Amino acid sequence: MSVDDPFKHSTIGSGVFYKDPRAALKWLEKAFGFEPSMVVSDSEGRLVHSEMRFGDGYIIVDSEWADHIASPASVGGRNTQAIYIRLAAGLDAHCEQARAAGADITQEPADQFYGERLYRARDPEGHVWTFTQTIRAVPREEAERLGELKIEGWHR
Repeated sequence: MSVDDPFKHSTIGSGVFYKDPRAALKWLEKAFGFEPSMVVSDSEGRLVHSEMRFGDGYIIVDSEWADHIASPASVGGRNTQAIYIRLAAGLDAHCEQARAAGADITQEPADQFYGERLYRARDPEGHVWTFTQTIRAVPREEAERLGELKIEGWHR
C-alpha cells in the first residue's frame, strides 16, 4: 500500500542536531533563510521534532536525543556530515546575510573551476554549511583540464 506524503517532503533531507535546537531554528531562519514548517513540543514545552524548508529541500532540526546523536559543539567541533545547499541566485548577498547573523565564514565566496561559485559557513554550534550557485556550464573535459583531474561521470 502506498500513501502520498501529506508533508510533501523531497526525496532526501538531512537531520541536523543541536544542543539548543530552538535557538538553532531561529538562527537558521535569520542567517540562511530556512523556513520553519513544523515544530513539535511535548507537554512541558521541550522541542521533540522540527522541520525547516529551503527551496524544495528540507532539514530536520532536533536535539541530542540519543547517545549516538551529537552537535559538533558536544564533540570538539568535529563534523560527520557536510550540508550542501544550492542557490538559484544571490550567493554573495546570502553570504553577507549569514555573516551579519554571526556565521563564521570559513571560505569566502569564490568561483570554482567546475562552474560553481561557493562559500562555506560554520553555524554557532559548529555545523559546516556549503552554499553553491551555478555560474556557468563547464564541459567535463574542461573541468578535467582545469582541475588536473580524471572525472568519471558528469552532470547530466
